[in-house]
Amino acid sequence: MCGAQVKPLPEGVCRVAAVLQALGAEHAPVLLDEAARTAQQAADALDVALGQIAKSIVFRRQPDDAAVLVITSGDRRVDEAKVAPLVCAPGQSLARADAAFVKTATGFSIGGVAPLAHTRAPVTLIDAELWRFDVIWAAAGHPHAVFRLTPAQLRAWTGAPVADVTVR
Repeated sequence: MCGAQVKPLPEGVCRVAAVLQALGAEHAPVLLDEAARTAQQAADALDVALGQIAKSIVFRRQPDDAAVLVITSGDRRVDEAKVAPLVCAPGQSLARADAAFVKTATGFSIGGVAPLAHTRAPVTLIDAELWRFDVIWAAAGHPHAVFRLTPAQLRAWTGAPVADVTVR
C-alpha cells in the first residue's frame, strides 16, 4: 500500500480494545465506514435488528453530579421515572446530560459511549430488554466503532444490575 496513510485508532477505541482484550473477549472493536451515532445508524451499518444495538444513555444525577449510564436496547426508550428510584437517594434527581458532561464524565463523546472503559466509573443499569437477543452490539468509544457481545457478557463485564427501565 505504497503512499497510503495509516491513521491511528482514536484514543477511546484503544481504551475499549484494551479492556476487551484484558477480559478475554472474542470480538475486538470494528470500525464502520459510516458513523453510527444513533442506534438506527448502527443497526443499518451492521444489518441487524434495531433492538440488538445496546445504546448508552447518560444522565446526570443531582446534586452530586454522578454520571448514570443506562444501557438499553436500541428499539426502546428509557423511562427516567423508572431509572431514578434505582439510582437516586431521597433528595436526588436525574437530568439528561449534555455533551460536555458526557465527555468529562465518561471520556467518550455522545454517539460513541461504550458500556466499559470509562475514565470514571458511572452508576450503570442494563435494560432487561436486551435479553431478547443472543448477540448485541455496543459502541466502542467512537461514533464509527462498535463491538459484538452477548447480554450475559455485558452484565458480567460491567457488573451492572439488570432492570426494567424502558417505556412500555
